Amino acid sequence: MERAGDNNIPPVTVFVKNADGSEIAAKLSGYFVVRGKEFRFTAIAFGRIGGHNASVKIAKTTLEKIAKMGIDPDALVDTIQRKIVEGDVTLPEGIKPPSE
Repeated sequence: MERAGDNNIPPVTVFVKNADGSEIAAKLSGYFVVRGKEFRFTAIAFGRIGGHNASVKIAKTTLEKIAKMGIDPDALVDTIQRKIVEGDVTLPEGIKPPSE
């Protein structure tokens, strides 16, 4: 199973479709793409996008599908959380990171 930090972990692209909240915390919804497949997630970002922490929730059935693809679900969640914290996400038009 591929784990975070492995050179062969598949690239993950994170898309935030909606962000609602304040400068302290925001509720996010969106999807991520791994190996050409799209999966939904929700998250709470503390300190907003590019902030200090994020808690990502992915449906159990989705995590099972990811495991069947040979990808470690925990490592994938960690990667998505890191991308949200670092602001490495695609935002829809009209949503701006707090630095702008």
